Amino acid sequence: MNSKSTEEIWHDYQSRIRGFIVSRIDDKSAADDLLQEVFIKIHTRLGQLDDGERLGSWLFQITRNAINDHYRARRPQQPFDESLLEENDESVELARRELEACLVPMIENLPDNYRDAVRLSEIDGLTQEAVAERLGLSLSGAKSRVQRGRRQIRGMMESCCQLEFDHRGHLVDYDNKKNENNYC
Repeated sequence: MNSKSTEEIWHDYQSRIRGFIVSRIDDKSAADDLLQEVFIKIHTRLGQLDDGERLGSWLFQITRNAINDHYRARRPQQPFDESLLEENDESVELARRELEACLVPMIENLPDNYRDAVRLSEIDGLTQEAVAERLGLSLSGAKSRVQRGRRQIRGMMESCCQLEFDHRGHLVDYDNKKNENNYC
């Protein structure tokens, strides 16, 4: 349990904490306001501090969090326009349908051993174990053929289209490059 009072902490630390805040916030008035907020938090949470030896690090952690909160609050907030989500969902679905129509011709252009494995896996929806059984391959052989076939299709897709993915790797849009290898 900490034995110092808020007044003692203010006396011992306020100039260092203020300097720390001012070094990260240009506006001195905002820094002073933030210093007051920090000491309010210190006062209300002082009973939670178990180890008086760690008082300094605890105070500066509260200060860092308050500075982060200050910058988060300053970020411009715009209401989310739900119509953008609906429009995006429709355009993403349209892009997927158009590209799916290109997949069959691309699969047909694969070498025989990859074409059969990819067709069974991607078009017929068989598991890779079922693909291995159907083609008389080992499971690792079937997986290898499916993966290599997918890589070749991706190469074909990238040669004819500029693909755009979201941060999770999902297709969100494409633009047809209009070249001689166009499968669509």
